[in-house]
Amino acid sequence: MHGFLWFLHEDHHVKTPGVLEKNDTFFVIFALPSATLIILGTTPSLNWVFFVGLGIMFYGAAYFLVHDVLIHQRFKWFKNTDSAYLKALRKAHKVHHKHLDKWDGECFGMLIVPKKYYSQYQAK
Repeated sequence: MHGFLWFLHEDHHVKTPGVLEKNDTFFVIFALPSATLIILGTTPSLNWVFFVGLGIMFYGAAYFLVHDVLIHQRFKWFKNTDSAYLKALRKAHKVHHKHLDKWDGECFGMLIVPKKYYSQYQAK
């Protein structure tokens, strides 16, 4: 996303009006091969192709739930959480978004929060 597909991801780092971003096209980019591999991997019986497609699908689901729902709160399902983990995850991602270009952005992790952010929210 911070490489050759930056032109799709760039608007995600800049506040834009509206509900959708060009970054949302990654859903299609990952969904098409995933669905194709799942379908192809079921004939004549389940094979490794099916599981590769399933892996892509699980990654997409995790990305949606963690990145769009928990971090960016595009859906307000966990808006009032008091979880130290979720607060640290959001903070780390905000630092990642400080950089408005594709260079020098800090890696925030997706599920594993760097300790320097997590320790700010842990109970003393």
